[in-house]
Amino acid sequence: MKRTDMYERHVAAGGRMVDYSGWELPVQYDGTGIKTEHLNVREKAGLFDVSHMGEIMVEGPDAEKWLSTLVTNDIFVMRDGQVQYNIMCNESGGVVDDLLVYRYGPAKFLLVVNAANVDKDRDWLKKHLPPRGAAIDDISMKTSETALQGPASEAILARVADFDPSTLKFFTFTHGANLGGIPAIVSRTGYTGEDGFEIYVPWERGAELWDLLIEAGRDFGLIPAGLGARDSLRFEAGLPLYGHEFTEDLGPLEAGFGFFVKVNKPGGFIGQPVLKRQKEEGLQRKIVGLRLEDKGVPRSGMDVADPSGNIVGRVTSGGYCPSLDANMALCLVNMPAPEEGGRLSVIVRDKPKKGVVVKRPFYSRKSGHK
Repeated sequence: MKRTDMYERHVAAGGRMVDYSGWELPVQYDGTGIKTEHLNVREKAGLFDVSHMGEIMVEGPDAEKWLSTLVTNDIFVMRDGQVQYNIMCNESGGVVDDLLVYRYGPAKFLLVVNAANVDKDRDWLKKHLPPRGAAIDDISMKTSETALQGPASEAILARVADFDPSTLKFFTFTHGANLGGIPAIVSRTGYTGEDGFEIYVPWERGAELWDLLIEAGRDFGLIPAGLGARDSLRFEAGLPLYGHEFTEDLGPLEAGFGFFVKVNKPGGFIGQPVLKRQKEEGLQRKIVGLRLEDKGVPRSGMDVADPSGNIVGRVTSGGYCPSLDANMALCLVNMPAPEEGGRLSVIVRDKPKKGVVVKRPFYSRKSGHK
């Protein structure tokens, strides 16, 4: 298995190491655990090692035009220094990957992709590269990424940055930052539903940055957080996980992310005809949120039944939500899907556990618990 530059820091802090997409990473830390780490991010701050994520540079005079044909969102509206959430689809409207697009300028972009999909994404990009005008460079193994998340993250970052983090707006970035002598790309982005920053530094300086931030955040209650809390935080916030809410056969409209799909954008994109038809003719299935009323923990892959006991779908993600103190599920169900307040059951150990359909996301920092 591969290890990040922070591996020794995780072990020293009591990290419970697991295999995640071929990387040895902490799922949680002894002495805290998933629930404590989760709530600490909501209330104070948490530090995540996300160096397993992939980074691919796209450069060339036709970079913008070419990239637009691969993603569902409209990158032509982006300003230099802006970050945009995006989705790459296949010809059938399924998802190759979801990603962040960082715009340096019309001839230079950084793509941040999911760890499990780095090789697949790189091959997909190569397959569709034009003969000239654009080139890609996979810099994943040269780049260490750390996520500083939570309401105290801005104050913590201010202690080590050579710029005022309050000037960095949501979904923007700076690529000339200096953090305690470490050159960095810093974006106001995250995967937790809280305010926060994702920081990219040279691979060999990842542990140095980790130490710097842990020390700077000590007075603010900053603690390291593992993969378990990262997943429960994103789940509460309604953020998709590839392989669950997105797959090669499960598209962005069905998953509820139509806002990021510009079916009428000029120039088109791979999968556009299928998604446009889905939008015009209606979906055959979609993902709904569910709060369980009976005792039981829903897990990915479990069957979902209607009030008559008919199997109408499956759970894509499920589990306990610490911020809500409730067991919740995202369920892919056949249309017509029940509206908010409707009833569904999750089959847990051969027994139906009743639940009520609720709005997504389950949590947002603007409104707090839902």
